[in-house]
Amino acid sequence: MKTINTLRTLMILASSFLFLQCTSDPRTVAGADGIDGADGVDGTASCVACHSNSHLDPIRSAYAISGHATGESFIRGTNGSCATCHANEGFIDFVDLGAANEDGYENPTPISCTTCHDKHGSFDFTNDGNDFALRTFAPVPLRLINPDYIIDHGDKSNNCVNCHQPRRSDPTDDGTGTFEITSSHWGPHHSPQSTVLEGMGGSHLAGSASYPAVGSAAHRSGSSCVQCHMGETTNGSDGSHSNYATTNACTACHTSGAPSEVAGLANDLAMLEILLGNVVSQDGTITGIIHDGHPQVGTFTITEAQAAWNYLTVVEDQSNGVHNPAYTKALIKNSIEALD
Repeated sequence: MKTINTLRTLMILASSFLFLQCTSDPRTVAGADGIDGADGVDGTASCVACHSNSHLDPIRSAYAISGHATGESFIRGTNGSCATCHANEGFIDFVDLGAANEDGYENPTPISCTTCHDKHGSFDFTNDGNDFALRTFAPVPLRLINPDYIIDHGDKSNNCVNCHQPRRSDPTDDGTGTFEITSSHWGPHHSPQSTVLEGMGGSHLAGSASYPAVGSAAHRSGSSCVQCHMGETTNGSDGSHSNYATTNACTACHTSGAPSEVAGLANDLAMLEILLGNVVSQDGTITGIIHDGHPQVGTFTITEAQAAWNYLTVVEDQSNGVHNPAYTKALIKNSIEALD
């Protein structure tokens, strides 16, 4: 028994010496602090460049005067056929799901930042470029008039084409040389900008003016929606998110000054409006296929309907012909000749 106790004591002593040896090992003593390295680039610096009030406030001010922000067109978002472009929720569903709710939205909200912007596809702006968190850059089919025709601006302007395209095709002969207008809202709607820029979508009546090749307009081949309408502002009332074409963008090419309209187009439109106002429906009950800027419900000759379509296309393009001067002048000139 004494021997066992002696061995136990010796083992405890040996363990104590081992513990002291470990804790006194000089390799466990902390060395002197090294020199701090240089701070890297702030990981949020590129975010703050755009997501700061100093950057966003001018954008918000510009957007407040835009056609997207003013008016109450968003209330049409309660209608399923209108919601894609007239409601924030409708456009988001269209991009994400392929279609807006066919029943519309009970409480639609106006077009806003979140309508066009969502999240970045890449944060490597140096190599991938800044996508401005746009919801879509994809080429756009003319889904309502010709789904097989694709418009591709190759940049952020594709986002615009989704809504700025006609809702209807130009009128065609019903087989009897006539065409029936069934709605006072007939026409390309208020959004034929992309097709006018492309040089298509009008009724190509025969006449002395030739129609330029599709896609040949200088503003189509050498510029884009974003370059002209969202450039650096001139005086705070254009450019940026106001979407009003900025003089700064125009004078980069038009060094003698920015054109506000195509020469002679206003007079031609006024003449065509007079001719259309004198048109009488086939049953003789309606005078004027266009009245106060709106088409009249009734049956007219196909030529009269095509001329009215061209008038509405150029007026509702809202560029005074600037989008595509040669094309718009040909549409109006040949329509006048066809009626006169």
